Amino acid sequence: MKRRDFIYKSSLAVIAMSSLKSLGDWASTLPDAEQMSPVMFVGHGNPMNAIEENEFSNGFKQVGKLMPLPKAIVCVSAHWETIGTKVTAMPNPPTIHDFGGFPEKLFQQQYPAPGNPELAKEICNTIKNPSIGEDLHWGLDHGTWSVLLPMFPKANIPVIQLSLDYTKDAQYHFDLAKQLAFLRKKGVMIIGSGNIVHNLGNAVFKDVAYDWTIEFDSKIKEAIDKNDNASLVNYKKFGKAATLAVPSNEHYLPLLYIAALRNEKDKLTYFNEKNTMGSISMRSVIFH
Repeated sequence: MKRRDFIYKSSLAVIAMSSLKSLGDWASTLPDAEQMSPVMFVGHGNPMNAIEENEFSNGFKQVGKLMPLPKAIVCVSAHWETIGTKVTAMPNPPTIHDFGGFPEKLFQQQYPAPGNPELAKEICNTIKNPSIGEDLHWGLDHGTWSVLLPMFPKANIPVIQLSLDYTKDAQYHFDLAKQLAFLRKKGVMIIGSGNIVHNLGNAVFKDVAYDWTIEFDSKIKEAIDKNDNASLVNYKKFGKAATLAVPSNEHYLPLLYIAALRNEKDKLTYFNEKNTMGSISMRSVIFH
């Protein structure tokens, strides 16, 4: 038995006793290196999760401890919107502090993971429709590094970002995501970072959830459970709850990139299953 496999199995007893019980079940089904890499949607929430000790950052840390180390990471972040689709292609992407009003300690954080220009070029050469452009300016925004910092703190895994074309609809993003499936066979982990429910206009600094937050999060969970991708793409059919939960779609769309990459052999695990601040869902999903 490989040492890392032993660590996975030894962790089960500890994880099963924690609030992250589903991760214990997940760890027992982790794939061998030659199998498809897991794909993951992460509810990233407050950027302070990167440096605070709380239930959400602990969830990120536990996943990082159990996760098979990928050869590279491609992250679709809610915080990089463009006209057309782009991929970061620099060897050393900068850490972007794309927020305001937070403590200086958060602005001092760096995530010096290397980029992977070769992987960026391979994505551009493999996916022809739509055309994907190489970007040398963006870097890693907080939708990416605030999750990866607690998850993979050594910052030694190459990371690139794929942008969201804000001129396109949900179906476009789902169809584009399907074309990334070849990366799973190459040991590349694809992460979508956003929030299923994200309405800052109605957020409160309390650990509560509105009825419509709970309703929409539950509807989306049900669709994921049933592998009902049509409902995930056509989420607006959920009416007023959807309108309130997704006032703009940049935080929801990364979920579609992960749903599109699910295959018939994948198992499903949730973590950080909680609604908070009135109008934020932290629900996170792994297909493995």
